Parts: sequence; C-alpha cells; structure tokens
Amino acid sequence: MRRGRRPPEPSTVVLFVSQLCEILEGYLEPEQVREVYRAYLFSAEAHEGQRRRSGEPYIFHPLAVAGILAQMRFDYQSVMAALLHDVIEDTPITKEQLAEEFGEEVAELVDGVSKLTHIHFDSKAEAQAENFRKMMLAMVRDIRVILVKLADRLHNMRTLGVMPPPKQRRIARETLDIYAPIAARLGLNTLRLELEELCFQAYWPLRYRVLQAQVKRICGNRKEVVQRLTASISERLQQEGLTAEVQGRTKHLYSIYQKMRNKRQPFREVMDLFGVRIVVESVDHCYRTLGMIHNLYKPIPGRFKDYIAIPKANGYQSLHTALISHYRIPIEAQIRTAEMDRIAEVGIAAHWQYKHAGDESSLNHTGTRQWLRDLLEMQKRAGDSLEFLEHVKVDLFPDEIYVFTPDGDIMQLPRGATAVDFAYAVHSDVGNACVAVKVNQRLVPLRNRLLNGQTVQVITAPGAHPNANWLNFVVTGKARANIRSFLKQLKRDEAIELGKRMLAQALSAHGLRLENLLAQQLPALLTAYRLDSSDTLLAEIGIGNRMATLVATALAQPQMSDPISEGNQPLQIKGTEGTVVHFGRCCHPIPGDAVIGFMSAGRGLVIHTQQCRNITEFRRNPDKWIDVEWAEGVSGDFPVELRVEVRNQRGVLATVAAAIAASDANIENISLTERDGNHTTILITVLVHNRHHLAAIMRRLRSLDRVLRITRPRA
Repeated sequence: MRRGRRPPEPSTVVLFVSQLCEILEGYLEPEQVREVYRAYLFSAEAHEGQRRRSGEPYIFHPLAVAGILAQMRFDYQSVMAALLHDVIEDTPITKEQLAEEFGEEVAELVDGVSKLTHIHFDSKAEAQAENFRKMMLAMVRDIRVILVKLADRLHNMRTLGVMPPPKQRRIARETLDIYAPIAARLGLNTLRLELEELCFQAYWPLRYRVLQAQVKRICGNRKEVVQRLTASISERLQQEGLTAEVQGRTKHLYSIYQKMRNKRQPFREVMDLFGVRIVVESVDHCYRTLGMIHNLYKPIPGRFKDYIAIPKANGYQSLHTALISHYRIPIEAQIRTAEMDRIAEVGIAAHWQYKHAGDESSLNHTGTRQWLRDLLEMQKRAGDSLEFLEHVKVDLFPDEIYVFTPDGDIMQLPRGATAVDFAYAVHSDVGNACVAVKVNQRLVPLRNRLLNGQTVQVITAPGAHPNANWLNFVVTGKARANIRSFLKQLKRDEAIELGKRMLAQALSAHGLRLENLLAQQLPALLTAYRLDSSDTLLAEIGIGNRMATLVATALAQPQMSDPISEGNQPLQIKGTEGTVVHFGRCCHPIPGDAVIGFMSAGRGLVIHTQQCRNITEFRRNPDKWIDVEWAEGVSGDFPVELRVEVRNQRGVLATVAAAIAASDANIENISLTERDGNHTTILITVLVHNRHHLAAIMRRLRSLDRVLRITRPRA
C-alpha cells in the first residue's frame, strides 16, 4: 500500500477531520495529533471505494467512532485504533502491517476489536460468542479495547435506521444485554444512557413513541415548576453560604419504561420523573446540602442512599434522596462533588492516565481491576464460548447489595446473591470448600439470599467440594463457572458414585431402595431418556445434567415413565419427564409466567409462580424445589384468577362477562363481593392460553367505563 498520498475525500469528511483534530489539540501534544491524522489517511486509503449501507463513504464511520473517544479525552492510541478498527476485518490489511506502520500497541487494540472472520463455526451464535470471548480477553490485557468497541457500537446504533427491522431488533437486543451493561460496569454513564435510549427506540418503537409523547406532555405542564424548584434550592444554598451548581433534569425514557415494567406500574404512578443534580465543592458540603434540602422539602422514607460512604462497583459516588416539593411533585435529588460528577458521567475515562495507560493503579477507583480478574478466571473455567458469554451476561447485574466480611471489609454482590456466591467472591478455593455459612452470627442455608448490611462468615472443611444442586440457586457468573468447572473435572466413576448416592437418597423419600429398582424399571426409563446404560444415567445425575428427584419419581411410578401431565394433555413443563404435573391452585401459573416446581408426596410435581407466597412456607424443604420452565409451543387452556373492581351498576356483570367472551376466553368460576354501595369486587377464574391472551383480556376489560381496576391476585 502506497503512503504519502492523500485520498480524495468529500468536503464534509475534511471538515469533520478538522473538527476531530481541533478537539484533540485541546489535550494532546502536536506530535500525537499528527499520528492520529496519519492513521486517518491510512484508514481512508484502505477503505477507499467502500460504502456503508446508507450510501456514504465508509470512512465516515471510523471518523465518528474516533470523535466519540476524542470527546471523552482518551489517549491518542485509542483514537488511532478507532480510526483503524475495521481495516483488519474489512480490508486486506493485516495485523503485522499495522504493527509495522503504527506500533504493536495500536495493532493489538485493533486486533482486539476485530471479529474472527477466517474461522468456520457451526452456528451464528457460536461465532458471536467466540468473537465476544476474543474481545473480552483482549480487554483484560488492555481496557481500551472495550472502549473502542463501545464507541463503535454507539455510532452503529445512531445509524441503525438504515437496517431492516429484524436486524435492528437483533442488534438492539444484543446491545441491551451486553454492551450497555458493560458501559454501566465501567461507569460510562453518558454513553450507557444513549445506548439504552437508542435500543429502546429500535426494539420497542411504538412504546417509545407513546412514552415520549406522555413525557413531553408532563414536562410541558411542569417545566416552570421544576425551574422554580431549582431556583429555590439555589437561593437556600446561597443563604447557607454553599457554592453549588443546581441542574433540573427529566428521567430518561428507558429508565421510566424499566421502572414501569419491573414494578408493574402505569405511567401515572411513576413518581420520580423529575430530578435535580446539585454539584458542590467538597464531601462535607454534600452532607450539609443534604441536611439543608431535607429541611426545605420533606424526604420520602426509605428512598435515601449514600453512595459516597459506600461507592458502587464502577466507582460512582453520590448522595441520593427523594423529596416531596411544595407543589406535591416528587423530586429525586443527587448531591455530589465536581470530581464525583465527572466520574459519574465518563467513569473510567475520568481516571485515564494517558502516559501510563497500562498502569493498573488508574483502575483502582472503579474496581475494574477486580472485575477483569474475575473475567479472566471465568474464561479459564468456562467450557466453551457460549458458556463464557452466559457467565458474563449473568455477571452484568445493574443492582447491587453490600455485605460485610467478619473483618469489616465491604463486599459488593448482585442483588439476589446467595451465601455461596459470597464464598466464591471471597476466593474460588473458599467457595469450593464451603460447607456452611453464618449470617449475623447465625447459621443459614447455603441458598439463603443475602441482604444489604449483613455480616457473612464462610465455614470451610478440608476435602469438601461443590454440590451440583448449587447451580440451581447461585447467580454470579464466577460461582457458576467454578461449580461447572469442578463438576466437569470429576472422573466418570466419581460422577457415577455421586449420582448413585443422590438417586438413592431421592428414592428413600418414596420408601424404595435403588438396588431393587434398577433391573425392573431401568430399561424402560433408559429408553425414554435415550441413554445407553445405567452408569450413564447415574453420571448424568452426578454432574448435574439430570435432577435426582425427577429420576426417582419416574422409577417409583413406572406407569408414568412416558412424559405425561395432568388430564392426559401434552407435557406442559420442560424438564419434568417422567413426572405427574399439577398446577398450584393458589397462584394459577400460566405459560409465560416464571415458575418453579415443588415435589409433593402423592401429587407429583406442583408448579407455582415464583411470586407465589406459598414459596416462603415451603422453604424449610429447599431440596424439594426444582427449577422448571415452560416448553415451547405450549397449547391448552389454563385457569387464572382476576380481581375486577367495578362501579355497582345494573348490568355490570353481564358487560364484564361479554367482554371476556369477546376475547375468546371461557369463565370457569365467578363470585362477587360488595365493598360499599358504589363499588363491587368481582373474582373471576378465566381459562386462557398464555400471558399474551391474558393481557388482551385485561386490556379489553380496562377499556370498559364501569371497570375501575383489574389485577391478577397473588396467592
């Protein structure tokens, strides 16, 4: 490839290049800016003749990616890698040529972002997973790899409109599942918010437009009120002698949508649509401002969080409090210093040391170094790329809890983490040897979910090892990867022996002995399971691929060895082969609900929703709980209970029944309770196909003038 010749380019590109260089000149040395421009010339010539789907020259994309990094004030090698990030993948240029032209460091960055295009994979999912694994390993070596990739993904999302709708949805889903959480984990809040908004618009376009219109309407009505609130806060701060910058803001659409979904709230019940950000000079001023603002407006109980004393895993620090203003408008207030505000917006970029990019001390503030170590360990433990990708997805939880070690050290874990997750967070060897756990000096089951502020002590024993059942309740990728790795390393005879003990224990609940059943019922069961021998079945149980409880039930009930369910209908629950299935009458699970199974003597496997209150009653028998899921293509009618609150008017029952009938559903049972002279509560048991069918019925009922409220009661 010839050098020194500037390729022909549209004037808009020249203008953008000049803008990029102008940004870079604000914080880089002139020699470094010249190196960036040289990388631009090389990339433009390599991509000459190539065009994006929109029809514009391909060089527009690398320039835009470089501009995103430049605005975040990243080092010149990152910006060069952004300009060159597609040359290995989309042009004949090799990594060796890049290393010779721009140095080994830039070449490694570009190679880390490039996909594996010359290797054959059995499936598209496997190829995507292996590309992701390659990128994450490169990120462990140099964090700038993922920063270039995030900037690349952001520009792709900004220009996603030229893609066909199915591809838009696929890319948006992947971004929401992986790249936005990684941006959050690195503290790149500004980038994360834009990614989420663009994904929301691409994946749920109708919901986005409806919610956008609602927020615009509310903001139009209350904009003046929010301005008055910020003015009153600024005035009070001046009276107290505190210098601060007060900004009013509106909650982002995707955040509002997530809150509506997670808490099942309609838009009118979302309280904190508006917020104020108060940036002060010092940590002491943060707490003084908190006292002042609580004196000015009434705080909402239970809504205060101190992320200054206990920062988030990505280094985020701020005081959060929710208030009710004089105008009866809920306001969320964030109080922080200017340095905290900078870290909150650009995360790891705020700590970047341009001349010492490889110095790990620059990552200490955000906990990124520990996260990278965990990623490396998960990669070593994972069997393949798909498993590694699963572990990383699981580990990218947005919510966290904070617990203490016996020495008083703070440990950050994802919400819902168990005592076993804590043990593995301390160290892999501690998790592998864990036999018991004390929480606040009291012994608790290993599957116990941890809560904020608890002190956790792990008890280990020599020779102890992970249990396959732990996979049913651990939530962190590190714990899951270590458990699976240990189980895979078990020798076949050890797995068989372990499976034999587990099956014998499960059969004892039925009053049966394993030795008496193997010769009688086993051949038919092996045929149903498509296994070649009893040793293979026992090994499957030992390594956790099959549940001992389900196999024991199938052996104890040979007439049920073929998959069946209640009422001689096709099997409704995936993973319950050989088991009689009943559905809990307390919570009425239907296809689409998150469900869990409970082994009941005499009834087989009873399916409950995971929100069913009866789960708490049965926690004394955790070994009888089994994780299950709905099989694909489930058909049939399932009873579900609805509570409909209506105005007490003549003909209201007939109107409600007619609406249900018009939704292609049958009423199985109905009862009325009069709350007062004006209102009546109707309890209706309706037969539905799935959650979508139920949602259509509820929408039709809500459209009736006489219906005030409709809910699906919990058990």
